[in-house]
Amino acid sequence: MASEKDPRLPFQEALDIVRLPNATQTQSQETVHRFMGQRAAYVPGSDMPPIMPRLHIAAFGGHVFAQAGLAVCRARKELEDKKGTKPSERHGLHTIHGFFTASGIHNRPFIHEVTPLTATPSLSTLSVTTRQPSEPSTNPSGDNFPLADALLPLGDPCFTAICSFKLPEEHSAGVDMQDDAPQKRFASILASRQPQDWLPVPPVDVTGMVAMAGNDIVGAFPVVDMKKVDMKGFNAGKPAHERRELILYRLLLPLPSDGSGSQGWNANAHVLVHAFAADRNGLLMGGNYVGFGWSLDRAASLSNSFVMHVNADCAVMRAEDGWWVQEFSFPRAAAGRITVMSKIWSPQGVHVATEFQDGMLRGRVVVEEKGKL
Repeated sequence: MASEKDPRLPFQEALDIVRLPNATQTQSQETVHRFMGQRAAYVPGSDMPPIMPRLHIAAFGGHVFAQAGLAVCRARKELEDKKGTKPSERHGLHTIHGFFTASGIHNRPFIHEVTPLTATPSLSTLSVTTRQPSEPSTNPSGDNFPLADALLPLGDPCFTAICSFKLPEEHSAGVDMQDDAPQKRFASILASRQPQDWLPVPPVDVTGMVAMAGNDIVGAFPVVDMKKVDMKGFNAGKPAHERRELILYRLLLPLPSDGSGSQGWNANAHVLVHAFAADRNGLLMGGNYVGFGWSLDRAASLSNSFVMHVNADCAVMRAEDGWWVQEFSFPRAAAGRITVMSKIWSPQGVHVATEFQDGMLRGRVVVEEKGKL
């Protein structure tokens, strides 16, 4: 739980949702499962000194991405419970393919509407459409949203996604292939200090902002404790597409279960923690590498795909396991957009998941003044 000394909220508080009455699709007559977020989304930069310029006014995109995924997971669990699905036959979260169609507003809840699409014994899919009320919360604080907010008129969709769930499997014929883990490839860098001794991830990782505000701000980013590994030596002289950023992270507080499913906090919730964390600062770090570190105009997610490469229980985060690793790379930038790829590695060096994000990235044209004679 957050305090005056540490305002960061854990996942189960920052992202939790409340059940709303079902709706029915007009044409198909299918049941729509409805949920509402209860806490205000984090706004990047809102935790920086007041004198700093504000690059962000929109809610952190990872909030709606992960919370919409949580709504889908809850709906899927309801369907399995209703059917009496055995534990061994239940599906784990496999992919989230999301699209951001409008900026999120932090002073009102996200309303998620989930519709089942397909269901087979080995794979199932559901869609989610997310809207927000067209006016602020009925709670003047703009947080701790009451159920009355669900009755407010809704705006157009701000986020849509299709999620897939898959039956867990063993490796086929023992095949388990992956790249060398960053714990091996960057062993000397990671061994240069203890994980907790790296500087915190900046609230807004834009070169100019960090230079002005300092690089030691912990901030109010919720869910996970995140550290940024100093990769300047490795990246020196390399083109943008060959550079790497490493982020170490772990849960602020354990989830209410270890993945067994109590109160809905099963392994799928742990997958969503990784998806939430992977969305942080990627576009901004890429902007630094293409020359927008001092001239960034706008960065915003357009689409985001999160793919699990292993069974969902491999994503469970246990305190005794240590720090997880995000490995960022930036393979392409063009047409006012940038591609961000983030590989998720377990403390044991297993490549668990990959995030593939396409986002808007625009810089200001900086005109250098000629010196006067």
